[in-house]
Amino acid sequence: DIALDGTVRTETTGPDAGKERFDFRIDFRNGTAAPDEKGRAALAALAQDARLRIFRALIGAADRGLRPSELSLALGIPPSTLSFHLKELAQAGLVSVERESRHLIYRPAVGHMNELIAYLTDHCCEGRVCGLQLEGSPMT
Repeated sequence: DIALDGTVRTETTGPDAGKERFDFRIDFRNGTAAPDEKGRAALAALAQDARLRIFRALIGAADRGLRPSELSLALGIPPSTLSFHLKELAQAGLVSVERESRHLIYRPAVGHMNELIAYLTDHCCEGRVCGLQLEGSPMT
């Protein structure tokens, strides 16, 4: 069994000042760990091929975001299907949407994805800090 709990705190200094960060405590009883509920939702959402393609396209246009019509055309996904997948990605916390004039603009929630990646990699070695650096990772 694994006991997992966490807290949300807001960074007060440095380049991440004002950003929320998730801090977790894990009690390892069998040497394995599972992501928290938000992490499971994000991983489940990305496990579907179309949603992974959509998220990767949004990552590529992170700063400016993309309208659904642009995504539909670029990925060859019908608008109604795309709408369903965008809703699932938003519910998993992986994308945000904002209205600009009469258009919806979707952007990736890069902060949430970075937190998920950090969570998955920072808790290796049964919770001990080991200094593991993933080769080829753009985050190292």
